[in-house]
Amino acid sequence: MRPLILKMEMTLDGFVGQPDEEPGWPTHYYDDDFSSSMLELISGAGVHALGRVAYVGMAPYWQSSDDAFAKPMNEIPKAVFSRTLTEAEADWPETTVYRDVASGMAELKAQDGGPILTYGGAGFAQELTRLGLVDEYRINVHPIAFGTGYRLFGGPMDLELKDVRRFGAGSIAYTYTSG
Repeated sequence: MRPLILKMEMTLDGFVGQPDEEPGWPTHYYDDDFSSSMLELISGAGVHALGRVAYVGMAPYWQSSDDAFAKPMNEIPKAVFSRTLTEAEADWPETTVYRDVASGMAELKAQDGGPILTYGGAGFAQELTRLGLVDEYRINVHPIAFGTGYRLFGGPMDLELKDVRRFGAGSIAYTYTSG
């Protein structure tokens, strides 16, 4: 069974987003070492899993991007979880829409292939945590504070720290597993 890895960008004060945030705020902290580490993680995924909001925002961007992250984002299959989307973006290849998170993730986990990598969308991440579906958390904490915003977890969690890595621009990457 392949694992589900939740990758999220977080502020020092514990927020993963806010209503009027600047899009792409974490990229200000992507130095060469951090970028290389994230590209390796993203490139190693067997499938990218996204909620509808993240998908709608990311699909047009990655389809027209020449960024180093564009190749794995465009070539690796995508799984989109939405109660409202009926079909995927026609131009973003290998995208499947799932209506139900629990049954869709069970189907994806049962398939052969690399890990399921999910990111973006606080609501989607909270649902994954509430359902206990996440096997590994990759939380990247950046030296910025929002003051208010969206939290990552949908409830109390016991996690076990597996790794900590510090980067030159002040970001710290934490790897946890469910406790």
